[in-house]
Amino acid sequence: MPGAQDSRARVARRIATAAAYGGGGLGLLGVGLVGLLLTESKLAIQAIGILETVPPKADGVYGEAFADQRTAPQPPLVLAVLGDSTGAGLGVARARETPGALLAAGLASVAERPVRLVNVARSGGRSADLSGQLEQALRHRPDIAVIMVGANDVTRHSPAQLAVRQLGEAVAALRANGCEVVVGTCPDLGTIKPVRPPLRWVARRLSRQLAAAQTIAVVEAGGRTVSLGSLLGPEFAARPEMFAADRYHPSAQGYATAAMAVLPSVCAALDLWPEEERPSAAVPGETVLPVAVAAAAAAGRAGTEVAAVEAEGAGRRWALLRHRLRVGPEAAREPGEDPGSTSASSHAGAGDG
Repeated sequence: MPGAQDSRARVARRIATAAAYGGGGLGLLGVGLVGLLLTESKLAIQAIGILETVPPKADGVYGEAFADQRTAPQPPLVLAVLGDSTGAGLGVARARETPGALLAAGLASVAERPVRLVNVARSGGRSADLSGQLEQALRHRPDIAVIMVGANDVTRHSPAQLAVRQLGEAVAALRANGCEVVVGTCPDLGTIKPVRPPLRWVARRLSRQLAAAQTIAVVEAGGRTVSLGSLLGPEFAARPEMFAADRYHPSAQGYATAAMAVLPSVCAALDLWPEEERPSAAVPGETVLPVAVAAAAAAGRAGTEVAAVEAEGAGRRWALLRHRLRVGPEAAREPGEDPGSTSASSHAGAGDG
């Protein structure tokens, strides 16, 4: 709906502006409603429960067989994954089922070059934790970083403008170090079954507002985003198998869906994806929009990428919306599982320890 999209764009720009200039809280909810939501949150947490597992370790080299196909082998591309439990892969049992492994295997297949995965994402991670993860990731000089963050900022009531500023600073730091960045924005928390109205409605509203504001900050910092909220929303709501046992974190199928939405943007960021000729930013059409409007539109459409328009005079106030085709790589393999395709990292310090 255009009206809802315009409203979301205005709120997203307000949050992003507050993030950029250190503004105060936005006060989106009344005191009475906050009290009700806190009670509902506690009930939802009790219903969800806690997964008594840790994400499997998937760090290592993927697609090493490609190194044997070149007379002058190139060093592996380095893929860093930062963020929360979604980036870490909580909820699956095998390393090859984590989003990092899926992305590394897919990227290696497209690039025909080995990819070293360094995953520093942590369960419970918020945008405030990105600075520490960033320090770990930069030790490995990543070529591309994927960040999945935002859900815990909503559930733990982090001020939106602060979370957005912290994400924007992390993206800017990665870009300053020559690293491309793709951010999977805040998922739609309204799809979680144990969360009931009115908390479900508010969770959906807040997560989409945060996702739109994240997009503005990321694009203006030189990265690109992929909307996970609208992708995971209807698909996850209709397919219970997309969730892990806690009905909160994705299952292996859920992570594969999310990873395959992000993979084309990861490849495009490294100039490995065929690009159509970009439309001119001088006459905005269906795909070139002011960044706030583009961010709001992306929050409501599955798998939509938003990136700054590379056109003279466009700057980062204009953005290109692109709905890329999702492709599936060959099944990711755990490092060491098959010497012909992957191998565990053999040097000290590969990964975050």
